[in-house]
Amino acid sequence: MTDQTAKLDWRGGVPIATAFDDPYYSLENGVAETEHVFLAGNDLPARFGGAFQIAELGFGTGLNLLVTWAAWAEAGRPGSLNFTSFEAFPMQIADMQEALGHFPQLKPFADVLLAEWSPATGPTKLSDGPTLHVVTGDARKTLPAWDGTADAWFLDGFSPAKNPELWEPALLQAVASHTKPGGTAATYSAAGHVRQALTDAGFEVTRTPGYGRKRHMTRARLPDAK
Repeated sequence: MTDQTAKLDWRGGVPIATAFDDPYYSLENGVAETEHVFLAGNDLPARFGGAFQIAELGFGTGLNLLVTWAAWAEAGRPGSLNFTSFEAFPMQIADMQEALGHFPQLKPFADVLLAEWSPATGPTKLSDGPTLHVVTGDARKTLPAWDGTADAWFLDGFSPAKNPELWEPALLQAVASHTKPGGTAATYSAAGHVRQALTDAGFEVTRTPGYGRKRHMTRARLPDAK
């Protein structure tokens, strides 16, 4: 557990990370951004089923979790959902509550998250929802030590230009090493060095239309086991 918490500014109700001068989600529509980039980018909810594992770089406000949870609940497929996120600077619960209050359609899920989880807790089975584990600390150290493998990755660090640590080739290699054969990853970033690092790590990489004002994003897939 880290004692470093996120330092914020607010812009039109959207939290801005002062350390990176970057918003936690789209200034236009955070829910639609998550649906486009991370759900559609990983072919979700169509792939839900069994003991499905999502892993994420950057938990932030928890918005990606809530959008995913809502889609999983609506899909109604049998099985469980595990959501593991790697976060260096966890947001305080009061700040999460303020940020998530802008998404009333997610209130039933947000209420459970805010009541049952805090950055100090370990893996938490949320009521009628996924098992959430936010691993705090530098992902360059915590991810390689993780004993799990993901069906899908949400690569949601701050901009590579402002937060290069979460886009280093060695970390993206660790992402690949903790991905199941046939597993996927998606990110809003279409930076050439990010796509190259994912390719070098063994992913098949595709540049696709981005959300809102972003022209492109990146989808990646590990080959199936031979």
